[in-house]
Amino acid sequence: MDNHKSATTTTNTEPMTAKVSPAAKKTLLILNCILLSVGICGGPLIMRLYFVHGGNRVWLSSFLETAGWPFIVPVLIVLFFIRRNSNTKTTTIYMRPRLFFATAFVGILTGLDDYLYAYGLARLPVSTSSLIIASQLGFTAFFAYLLVKQKFTPYSINAVVLLTVGAGVLALHTSSDRPKGESKKEYMLGFVMTVGAALLYGFILPLVELTYNKAKQAITYTLVLEIQMVMCLFATIFCTVGMIVNNDFKVIPREATEFGLGKTNYYTILCASALTWQCFFLGAIGVIFCASSLLSGIIIAVALPVTEVLAVVFFSEKFQAEKGVALVLSLWGFASYFYGEYKSTKKPKDINESTRQTMELPQSDYSRV
Repeated sequence: MDNHKSATTTTNTEPMTAKVSPAAKKTLLILNCILLSVGICGGPLIMRLYFVHGGNRVWLSSFLETAGWPFIVPVLIVLFFIRRNSNTKTTTIYMRPRLFFATAFVGILTGLDDYLYAYGLARLPVSTSSLIIASQLGFTAFFAYLLVKQKFTPYSINAVVLLTVGAGVLALHTSSDRPKGESKKEYMLGFVMTVGAALLYGFILPLVELTYNKAKQAITYTLVLEIQMVMCLFATIFCTVGMIVNNDFKVIPREATEFGLGKTNYYTILCASALTWQCFFLGAIGVIFCASSLLSGIIIAVALPVTEVLAVVFFSEKFQAEKGVALVLSLWGFASYFYGEYKSTKKPKDINESTRQTMELPQSDYSRV
């Protein structure tokens, strides 16, 4: 499944991934795909729910995107005791200083991306924000080619083209999506901020993959969880500084009292937002670990039209014909990518089978003599 790895046999950019059985890796990939899908579909909806009912703290919303990192700690503790009870040599922390500083840098970039995205979603409907974020796939493909020498097949190129065209089709209805009472200047600034978020996250995904490749240590799923925790920790610190400067901590109690759905629901939404976005980030880096940054970008792009459909259901946003076309194109692109992966994994098996048969034929001829 890692097409890009075959192109890096001499440059030592290949990650030293710990041995994982194909069945376990496939299960892990499916689990992370589910987490990523839940996060990309649920995260924007919950964040928009906060803004629709009276919330207006952009830095607080940015903070919540990565503030769920403590949920990873119990998982790491459980994995530690499992390793210790299996009588294998283990360490408490796998991450080395080199990898720690690289991950911290990625975390700061993630914090900046969180702010750009939250600012855009505060000004734009979910459907408009999602269609802009869909352009992130093109940025991911471009940076994956530059940073990790991602190999493209006709199927993966077809998937990128279809998903990008789907985003373009959705863009046809943006002019009618400006919320009531919002100035054109605010709307355009939200648009620009969301484009910036798409570009930056399109850079972050391959950067995470490059971090794996340059880590100079075995990449296990436990280490992936540590990377996720450190990355989200530094992103949260970045957003916390913004909250302090913007006096968000002082305003939260008052905003909770004035919230349209009530004080209890206010804090419930904040907690649900943190947990859902943590699913997104954990799923994203997990898919990179099991496959590639390109696949992570493709799953995000495929889930965005689903998010739009959910926005229509929960926020009564308009569902134009363009959204239906984009949904079909996204599913087509998704199917194209996985069919290409199926073909690429089946090909070596066919070659091995034919090789085995040619080796057996002379033996059967000799046995007749």
